[in-house]
This record gives sequence, C-alpha cells and structure tokens, in this order.
Amino acid sequence: MSESTDGSAGLPQLRTIADYQFGAGAGTALFPPAESLTVKRTSSGRPQQIHADDGRIVSFGIDGRFTLGLEGGRRLADALAEPAYRVVVDDESEPFVREEKNVFTKFVLAVGDEIRPGDEVLVVHERGELLAVGTARLDAGAIRDFETGMAVNVREGAPAET
Repeated sequence: MSESTDGSAGLPQLRTIADYQFGAGAGTALFPPAESLTVKRTSSGRPQQIHADDGRIVSFGIDGRFTLGLEGGRRLADALAEPAYRVVVDDESEPFVREEKNVFTKFVLAVGDEIRPGDEVLVVHERGELLAVGTARLDAGAIRDFETGMAVNVREGAPAET
C-alpha cells in the first residue's frame, strides 16, 4: 500500500464523491483543500484510506462509497445541518454506543429523513455530541416506526471526553 501526501492525490474527485454521498459541502468538509492529508492507496493506485493528523477520515470501498472513520464523522457533524445523516440517542444508550455496541430502534430519539439502509451515519447524543459512526441497517421511517431491530451497525465509537 503506497502513500501520497500531495494535495493532487485525486482529492477533487473524492470531494465530488463525498458531495454525492452526503450532500453538498461534505467533500470540502471531509477533505479541506488547505489541509495536508495522507492518501493510502492499493498497489493498483486506487485510494483506500484518507487520514488526517487526528485519525482516519474515511475508507474508500470497492463499491465506490466511503465508510466513515471517527475523524470523518466529526467533520461531517460540523458541516451537515441537523438532523442530516444522524441517528440520535439518549443517556441510556451513550455508554454502549461509545463501546461500539449497535444501536437498536427502540432507543432512537430522532433520525435524519434521508437515511437509507447501507448509508453511513453519525450516532449522536441528544446534546449533539458525536458518539460513533456506523452503517444504517434500516431506512429512516423504519427506524422511527419499529419497536425492535437494529438501526445502526456501529463501527467506531468515540471515547468519552474527560
């Protein structure tokens, strides 16, 4: 796996993909033009992971979609208007989500209307704090309506701030 740190490492194209996946402005939020990012590539040269100094922003799947790292989740939480791509939980769920336990529908307080199964989502506390990133397993309506079932498969939890 090779690395490149020059700003011309396909980042304009990756910004376009992020805008398509998460909405206008997401690409610039994830990959600011002025920031030096590390792009890890496969042996064939395809971008595989994009890292900032603070951690992994995204991985780029062979399906052409991003999977969020915690740093990418932080950046999107700051850039996207609430409740876009957010699944909101309360105090009861917070410690479990931080420990990378999945989110179940009965514990969800609110959800972004655009969420579809397979979408990358931010799991946030009702106070707005990012708790984790993961993949939605149901669409927004089902997450709201169902009493049982997995809403989000959590990939990476945020440590509690001390």
